[in-house]
Amino acid sequence: MSAAPPPNARHILTYAQSWRGGGVERVQLRLARGWIAAGRRVTLAIGDPSGPLATELPDGVAVIATGSADYRQLLGAMPALVDRTKPDLIFCPGNHYTSIAAWIRVRRGGACPPIVAKVSNALVRPDQSFLVAEGYRRWLRLHPRFITHVVAMTPAMATEAAAAMAMPAERISIIANPPARAIVGAALPDLPQGRFILGVGRLVPQKRWDRLIDALARLADPAINLVILGEGEERAALEAQIASLGLGDRVRLPGHAADPLPVIGRAALVALVSDFEGVPGVLREALALGTPVVATESSVAVREIVTGPALGTIIPADDAAALVGALDHWLVPGRIRPAPVPQPGENASDAYLALFDRLVERAVFRPST
Repeated sequence: MSAAPPPNARHILTYAQSWRGGGVERVQLRLARGWIAAGRRVTLAIGDPSGPLATELPDGVAVIATGSADYRQLLGAMPALVDRTKPDLIFCPGNHYTSIAAWIRVRRGGACPPIVAKVSNALVRPDQSFLVAEGYRRWLRLHPRFITHVVAMTPAMATEAAAAMAMPAERISIIANPPARAIVGAALPDLPQGRFILGVGRLVPQKRWDRLIDALARLADPAINLVILGEGEERAALEAQIASLGLGDRVRLPGHAADPLPVIGRAALVALVSDFEGVPGVLREALALGTPVVATESSVAVREIVTGPALGTIIPADDAAALVGALDHWLVPGRIRPAPVPQPGENASDAYLALFDRLVERAVFRPST
């Protein structure tokens, strides 16, 4: 019997701005771990190699630091890096990074290897003004010209990608993110003694943690605390809001957590109050641990995750009364917690590799016109 042929996508190149903490980059590292385990070569270009996620870098990944977390610097560096490393395929880990993929395609032209991009965030943005939304819509319509294949994490996100990008269905695959795993020895943040609501995510405008802080002041039970795990540019504004509401003894912002899973398991509930999201991994992680969720309808994927009222409550983004009501509902003493819901994505790394091998085998990129 002859030996199986070697894989086509032997060398995968991917890239990110920094390891300061973000769901896109964390999933990127999980996928890279699986690709390395499968015997592939993985190169990761990183703008700034410092940050808490650096501890999650899998053994065997070749890291190339480009010198700065500045997006423009990474964009400028990537075409030459592609020339130097000669990957079989380029993986763009989220739609935040697709302009870099476009620039690589422009500079490399027909010599560019296939580019696979994951849809990591909402493609329909209700937070945008009319002019910004129109520009974004036109930008998305250009994606079939430089992206070989798109990966969506759920069927609803695939439908949204097909419509927003005018991407042919045969160039879209559905692959769930690999599930989060507990990190042995990870330190726990300082947690309250009593019951607490948990938010997990960067302290950035998109996440709208101000909504959750405002709701805390209006809960029926004044003994409930709030913990938000994450770091970002909104810290000062959130701390000022906490102080103005007199909630300093009830709200904790401990920063990035190496492993949020133990905290999720201890929380009374997990709240996600964003304006927009992709496929919120924290909702899957909470439900896998039997922790109920309250979430704004920030993505078409939210209802694919929170499939019924026994799991949590979905509310409109700007309905403050609905948020308070949903939180109060799940905080009633003795409220039954959901039965754990297994996370999908156990074979995500293998599914990506099968896709990569098919694309490299075809070897010809035919852009849409």
